Amino acid sequence: MKIINIIIALMIPGVLAAQPSGDEILDRIDENMSSETRHVISKMVIHGTRATRTIESETWSVGNEKAYTEYLAPAREKGTKMLKLEDQLWIYSPGTDRTIRISGHMLRQSVMGSDLSYEDMMDDPELRDKYDAVVTGSEEINGAGCWVVEMHANAPDVAYQLRKVWVDKVRYLPLKEELYAKSGTLLKKTELFDIRKVGNRWYPRKIVFKDMLKKGGGTEFIVEEIEFNVEVPEHLLSKAALR
Repeated sequence: MKIINIIIALMIPGVLAAQPSGDEILDRIDENMSSETRHVISKMVIHGTRATRTIESETWSVGNEKAYTEYLAPAREKGTKMLKLEDQLWIYSPGTDRTIRISGHMLRQSVMGSDLSYEDMMDDPELRDKYDAVVTGSEEINGAGCWVVEMHANAPDVAYQLRKVWVDKVRYLPLKEELYAKSGTLLKKTELFDIRKVGNRWYPRKIVFKDMLKKGGGTEFIVEEIEFNVEVPEHLLSKAALR
């Protein structure tokens, strides 16, 4: 290497930094995005073909295995509750005063008419557990340098067999993602915006989902309040809490 290149490398950190492996990137994403517990107040803005709807909710979760969500507004959805316990999902509807388990083909149905399916709500594994990853290049997204990573499923029980993700090189957030079926059909796109520091981690305040097989303008998931590693009321993580 020429002397001038060595000097530049010493002056500018990262010039000689080796490209991380796909698995290393997934570990960094999991470290940044995952937590022991979480409390979130959020809203979904659903841009349909004819109108836009906003649904507000509050969620308590433990790891990736347990989560309780209660819908707060509008009045039509208020009181609806959702409970995830590992690989099982239940929904309580105050209108019918019934609790039903969502399973099988029902998991592919839309959540409240949004671009998210119940399967998406269930599919929250730590990435290393379900995917093999390889870095295929480097691109820029909204001014941020990103690693381009392809993730191929190594387990049969995932919703998407191939995921292509653009990962911020500094904050290790997936700023953009494309989700594909086994056939290669692009099913969904996801983009992250308004990245902020929450404690010692970076987290998006807005996530935009677009079901590519569905008409409409997509769904915005907006985080209004978020807390990590908080105490979760134990009674919420049981079927009894749904009623």
